[in-house]
Amino acid sequence: MGVYAAAMASVRTQIYLTAEQRARLAELARSQGTSLAALIRQAVDQFLAEEGPDPMTALAATFATMPDLEVPDRDEWDRG
Repeated sequence: MGVYAAAMASVRTQIYLTAEQRARLAELARSQGTSLAALIRQAVDQFLAEEGPDPMTALAATFATMPDLEVPDRDEWDRG
């Protein structure tokens, strides 16, 4: 175990990547002078830091996007 890995609280995690993903990540790690594991940790940290979409923005962007939608009368609902 390297010094860096020993100095931080880590949990070993196994993931499956496609051959293309693995090759591209390996090349990116090489070009940045870092390890594949460090690159993946950075990507996970960035993903977790991102906030989800604002509900009001999502509603405003999608409200009335189906103006031709016909909703059946309640009497026509299957009461099964």
